[in-house]
Amino acid sequence: MAFKKNSEILESTLLDNGILRLNLNNPVNLNALSEHMINLLQKNLDNAATDQNVRVIIISGEGTTFSSGHDLKELKSARELADNGTKFFKKIMSKCSHMMKSIINNPKPVIAEIGGPATAAGCQLVASCDLAYASKKAKFATPGVNIGLFCSTPMVALSRNLTNKHSMEMLLTGDLISSEKALKIGLINDVVENQNLKSFVEKQANKISKKSSLTLKIGKEAFYKQIEMTLSEAYDYASSVMVENMLKKDAKEGIDAFIEKRTPNWQDK
Repeated sequence: MAFKKNSEILESTLLDNGILRLNLNNPVNLNALSEHMINLLQKNLDNAATDQNVRVIIISGEGTTFSSGHDLKELKSARELADNGTKFFKKIMSKCSHMMKSIINNPKPVIAEIGGPATAAGCQLVASCDLAYASKKAKFATPGVNIGLFCSTPMVALSRNLTNKHSMEMLLTGDLISSEKALKIGLINDVVENQNLKSFVEKQANKISKKSSLTLKIGKEAFYKQIEMTLSEAYDYASSVMVENMLKKDAKEGIDAFIEKRTPNWQDK
């Protein structure tokens, strides 16, 4: 039985197999990353990080749009404040950046399920997830340049996923790209028929949920740390991580199970 919680614009559902689905549920506003939406995502990501019942996280969007990025009407209204919105702009950018980093730093794998356009900070959200699967009708863009606001924070996530040329093409032109091109340049993992997207993503999440959560935590943390290092530093660090991993109970159980040709019984220890 799935356990569902609704927080107005964010729907949280915990499935029986430990898959937490966070569904952006404000299609009228194109699932924009308003301050309230960011706060709700942050709260749910933080809770999931320490909840032993959660093994994998899926982020999806209700309706025809995954997410249009920051709420431009909210940003515009802040300009009416005495400081022309400076404090609010700093706050919203800081909160959004912290939330994106929380995906990277979350010990649980996070999967983006993109059923429609993902633009600006919505594209940043996709690029920040560990895995991303999109339907054929999904499109991606960092269109800030078209309204005089360069997508500088989405640039951080894009440039850590794509080559410089592909990142700059998206950032400088602001053009929408198809899910097929997004796959080709490495922004997403795969393109799925529209009607099969949800079941495909849940199948992938279910496959991952059956692994040792401790092993996934160790591996995910190591992956993001080593890519910031030199080759020599990365190998030294990864070697120490493997030694630490080898000493865990789940590594012993996994090796024993492989040799004995049986299914491992993970303890997440």
